Amino acid sequence: METKQYSLNNPFKESKAPETQTGIYDDALKLGKELIEKPILGGGEDRIRVQHSKNRMTVWERIKVLTDEEPNITYQNWGPNLDGASIVTGILNIKGRDVAVYGHDFTLRAGSMDATNGSKLARLIQMAGTHGIPLIGMNDSAGAYVPAGVGGLDGYSEAFTALRKISGVVPSVMLMFGFNAGGGAYLPRQGSFMIQCDGTFFGLTGPGVVKSVLGEDISAEDLGGPKVHGQSGVVDLVTGDELGSLRTAIRLLSYLPDNNHSFAPFYPTSDPVDRFIYEEDILFRKTFNSPTGMNTPFDITLYLQQICDHGEFFELQPQRARNIVTAFGRIGGHVVGFLANNSAVSSGQIDIGASRKGTRFVRFCNLYNIPMVFVEDTTGFLPGRDQEHNGIVLEGRKLLDSIIDLRTPRLTLIIRNAFGGAYATFNSYFTGASMVFALPTARIAVMGPAGKEYVYKDEITSIQKDFLANVKKGMSEKEAAATRDAKLFEIGQRYEKELMNPKEALSLGSVSSIILPGYTRNVLSKNLNFLMSKYKPAEMSGPQREFE
Repeated sequence: METKQYSLNNPFKESKAPETQTGIYDDALKLGKELIEKPILGGGEDRIRVQHSKNRMTVWERIKVLTDEEPNITYQNWGPNLDGASIVTGILNIKGRDVAVYGHDFTLRAGSMDATNGSKLARLIQMAGTHGIPLIGMNDSAGAYVPAGVGGLDGYSEAFTALRKISGVVPSVMLMFGFNAGGGAYLPRQGSFMIQCDGTFFGLTGPGVVKSVLGEDISAEDLGGPKVHGQSGVVDLVTGDELGSLRTAIRLLSYLPDNNHSFAPFYPTSDPVDRFIYEEDILFRKTFNSPTGMNTPFDITLYLQQICDHGEFFELQPQRARNIVTAFGRIGGHVVGFLANNSAVSSGQIDIGASRKGTRFVRFCNLYNIPMVFVEDTTGFLPGRDQEHNGIVLEGRKLLDSIIDLRTPRLTLIIRNAFGGAYATFNSYFTGASMVFALPTARIAVMGPAGKEYVYKDEITSIQKDFLANVKKGMSEKEAAATRDAKLFEIGQRYEKELMNPKEALSLGSVSSIILPGYTRNVLSKNLNFLMSKYKPAEMSGPQREFE
């Protein structure tokens, strides 16, 4: 009886044809495999080793950090002069979402751009806009490829234009790696957010050009490193290394919608929205019961931790203008944008840097249907010669305009100071707020403590006259001054008690209700849920205003 032979080999699996069986088809298969594998090989092992020696990943290693799934690579063009080869483009699945991704391959021609890969990049960007998916750019380029002539400039022009066209349509996150110059610096700044890690440079020109043109010796770090760009606001986030940048991009993406007609991802939370927040009560009790009383500064991020789901929020531009905090967070699962005065820095006064930082953030939230929570604690706009000479009127007005233009649900919580123009500007009912709340510690007034000079002008004048009269009668100047100061102190206390509180604003309807510390998360969540249930995400429409 014949014994049957069994095998575990898959009969349908691709098998190699015998060596002798070759032809046009086999040659085509061999060529196809070579072309598919060629981009992954990059500039070869030697160039990859050089990249690693600089503590830099290859573009393919960076892609593997962004996703565990196989990337869908598009436009694998590869000309005789490496045309188009120094940039990789594709669609990645990141945490269940489709994301368009490009990355320069520095192992090939230092990631430089020619007309071919400029067109290749532009196609990917246009695809992201057409299909409404976010874009991530991994920039590691020496700029235009000089031997390509004007073609390299044309490539950048095409990519510039495509990226500008999708601005406000889909969000984009730009990562800066290596040494980027010229167009390699201009292109990514059109993105929504930029992330730069330590040990990298980008700028219109490098230190060598600065030396030859201006005779100025400057290091790459001091010319265009992360510390420089982080403080100027050119970059939004600074990280310690490439891995940190890539993981930060993934985290940032979790707060962003796919496009301008959808909501940011909603994540149901296990953090109860109706819990009493003892830490919030302790924070304000320790702050306002301290010897300096209502003048005591505190870091507003300590408060944001209390109201966000599980205490987590994502701050943007933390190196710049810390007197105002811009951050994403979640309340009851909904993504919100926070614009919060920070009294721990410059008393929370709004200066030019804070105005610019706030304006850009508010406009982003407006474009992408993100509701906002304004946390107010500011004595006003910063006065002074430098501010006036550098345009505080213009920059402050831009912040006000961005708030007036805001169409998404927006809540205001006044914690302490809300004086004068800053109160009027910072999302009051009359600039379009959906709801305005205040803590009992709120001090809402036309002016701060200096306002007593106007309200009690006659009394203060009388006190000064009494001081002079007492000195004239023979009372010692020290004793007369003590009597005067005691009366002035009493007037100051009366002014704060009578006028620097939320009572008048509440009676006029400028504030809808008072919230006791410990309950703000609950109140904000209830109102946010209501407002978001009535809001329909859509792209912006209507007239375009003259100023951004």
